[in-house]
Amino acid sequence: MRLVVTGREGQVASSLLEAGQRHPGVEVIAIGRPELDLAKPDTVIDTIAAAKPDIVVSAAAYTAVDQAEDEPDLAFAVNAVGAGKVAEAAAQLGVPVIHLSTDYVFDGSASGAYVETDATAPRSVYGASKLAGEQAVAAANPRHLILRTAWVYSPFGKNFVKTMLRLAADRDEISVVADQWGNPTSALDIADAVLHAAATLHGNKSFAAFGVYHLAGTGEANWSGFARHILDTSRVSGGPWARVRDIATMDYPTKARRPANSRLSSAKFASVFGWNAPDWRLSTEAVARRVLV
Repeated sequence: MRLVVTGREGQVASSLLEAGQRHPGVEVIAIGRPELDLAKPDTVIDTIAAAKPDIVVSAAAYTAVDQAEDEPDLAFAVNAVGAGKVAEAAAQLGVPVIHLSTDYVFDGSASGAYVETDATAPRSVYGASKLAGEQAVAAANPRHLILRTAWVYSPFGKNFVKTMLRLAADRDEISVVADQWGNPTSALDIADAVLHAAATLHGNKSFAAFGVYHLAGTGEANWSGFARHILDTSRVSGGPWARVRDIATMDYPTKARRPANSRLSSAKFASVFGWNAPDWRLSTEAVARRVLV
């Protein structure tokens, strides 16, 4: 089974490249700029076709959430038009597409975990561009899995775990937002889930349960609780540690509005594919220890 994943440097792409090595019979090929540039739609179809995928994983995206407020055209070009072109390329080749999306398609006003049928209402340009991408993917290729995830971290790239460890090396106290809740999600776990789902699609040509799924870490936390667990893991492992001070969202203004509630229910994915993410604490510990090495 050959998985072609868009983006070479992203957390999910990097995690898929690593995970693919543990699965005999699975080949993961990452394609990205300059050969494939989602901001240049004419590069997409031929580049994906040349890679001869059995399944396409659409992971590349414009992810600079605050910068997107100043660059809406670029965000939509990449996350909406570009994502649609990736799905179109897969459709032309007669293969499924697995597209990564985000909790930011919701406004965060729900009292519990969001399910796939809940109404979307993005509060930021980034969220709106990703929602438009979901719609473009679904329109371009009926054989799609759209996987919404949240609070992604990994040993790769820039993310919250690495930021907390870096800040703890330089200061005694870190102020972290305490009134936003979600499911910390390891990209290593996302990669395992994507490979599991891809194997199902590849092995069952009559698979019919295409559509939108939520895929996030098991259990919930606020950002400050997430930070404390990262730093406590670091201290036990001989790494840097700092106190965490709870602050409110209003005390840490950002250009883009974040959802107060990013919790996602992954029950549908578990039911259809028989896969559950580990508890977020265990996955966080595993990633933090790798970063500290």
